[in-house]
Amino acid sequence: MADAAHKFGFKDTKRATAVDRIAALEAGEIPPSSAQLAKAAKVYRRPLITFFLPTPPAPAAGVADFRTLPDLADGKSEANLQALLRDVRLRQSLVRDVLEDEEAEAKSFPGSLRRAHGVEGCRARLEAAIGWQADKFRSAASAEKAFDYLRRQVEAIGVYVLLIGDLGNYLSAIEVETYRGFALADDLAPFIVINDQDAQSAWSFTLLHELVHIGLGQSGVSGKVIEGDDERFCNDVASAMLIPSAELATLDVGGLDEEATKVAISRFARLYRVSGSMVAYRLFLDGQLSRDDWKAVSHAFLDDWRRSKAAKKETQRGAPDFYTVRRHRLGQALLSVVKRSVDGGLLTPVRAARVLGVSPRGVDPLLSGRAS
Repeated sequence: MADAAHKFGFKDTKRATAVDRIAALEAGEIPPSSAQLAKAAKVYRRPLITFFLPTPPAPAAGVADFRTLPDLADGKSEANLQALLRDVRLRQSLVRDVLEDEEAEAKSFPGSLRRAHGVEGCRARLEAAIGWQADKFRSAASAEKAFDYLRRQVEAIGVYVLLIGDLGNYLSAIEVETYRGFALADDLAPFIVINDQDAQSAWSFTLLHELVHIGLGQSGVSGKVIEGDDERFCNDVASAMLIPSAELATLDVGGLDEEATKVAISRFARLYRVSGSMVAYRLFLDGQLSRDDWKAVSHAFLDDWRRSKAAKKETQRGAPDFYTVRRHRLGQALLSVVKRSVDGGLLTPVRAARVLGVSPRGVDPLLSGRAS
């Protein structure tokens, strides 16, 4: 309530506190002004019409929560995540409308996997679906370049892959502990969103994890803590694809202390263009690490990543152009369908702006490739 009052710009007065004023508005004790309604739509990231409904809108149906309680500690990040989910669901519906107008055919991959296929069966089907070539992935110059290769393969089968870690600025950043990625399954416009607050070396694993959810026909949010059956299954398929068991067997951490284990895992992870946390998870599955050791090593990798991220921020000089960054976050598949739709008159600049997450005046430079 205090946060809401602050965002509304309410102040304490002799007659009522700022929180009391918000409470009175919510209770219907005083009517809101037009200006307050407009402010509420902005603060709560809801359409203005929402505040004229007889009851609060129900949460979006069909999006499962695959996270466990430890993921939900940060209330601010959780609120931002729910706003992001609403936003991406809207973007997805706009893209679906365009594809329906174009009479596009339904995608074959969503809903094509079955738990009954088993981990290896799903892995084989996934590799065939996206034309996976492990040597191309591993020979990339960096983990980010490896992700770019994987993303192209996934987008080629009609899945839109976005990188979003905030609601438009760093003040609305969504912690990795709150969400690592989410999938919105659909037969025409399946979407995957990856939290780019996470380490770049973890993006490929998250992408494959969410792609398995799409293959199973599941929409839902995934976190860092892996406990549920569905999450473990998606993790197992994704990790088996990135590091086959025969190759993982070449890594032996038996008898090593935690620091030496971290060093050995880090070297192996760099070779395979994946995160150290993912390698540690595979070692846990294969019995080389106990559950406690796996979690300890994973937390150590997360702490290392946070320190390196903070150090990079301190020393970084300059920044890429806004539109260059935005294009990378949106992905070529989404940019292409929006450009085609704007050129063909199926999307107005205003609706295109909603899909792309920019202002209407930013649509043309974003789609044309111009810097400004």
